[in-house]
Amino acid sequence: MDILTIFMIALGLSFDTFAVSLSFGVVQNRILFRQAARVALVLAFFQAGFTVAGYFLGSLVSDFIKAADHWIALGLLSFLGIRMIVEGWTRREDGKSRDYTKIRELLAVAVGTSIDALAVGISFAILELQIWIAGIIIGAVTFIASMTAIRIGKSAGARLGQRVEIVGGLILIAIGIRIFLEHMLN
Repeated sequence: MDILTIFMIALGLSFDTFAVSLSFGVVQNRILFRQAARVALVLAFFQAGFTVAGYFLGSLVSDFIKAADHWIALGLLSFLGIRMIVEGWTRREDGKSRDYTKIRELLAVAVGTSIDALAVGISFAILELQIWIAGIIIGAVTFIASMTAIRIGKSAGARLGQRVEIVGGLILIAIGIRIFLEHMLN
């Protein structure tokens, strides 16, 4: 498999993280560069890491992963999305919005959006691909996509008002449903 094909796969894998990062940028429209970089690094690490892990797990657990990946993604992303919607409907007394860059929420989103990368890694094992090059490309593309999306979301978030968390929650739920339906219909 050539580098261009790996790059195209990396772009496809980064769509979910792009959407999540966009909603983070919208919700946290005052996010600092270092916070955005942390979010992007965590998402990129999980995307690349799950690809590499999938490669090494190979066909050993492929049937189990294929049977449960869409349920895991749907559950994690829906849970976080519902929390964001509830936060958007209820005002906090201090006027601040919830910080979705905190590690617990960020890890749940990173796992939820990286399940597909695990399956890609398994397919890479079957193709006997050089996984380290693929992992680096996938991580780099995910990082760039995430940083770009956070910046776009940050610009839009200041104009969208205080109820923007509802939009972010709906985006996360939609991603979870899309992953679920994609797997159920295949």
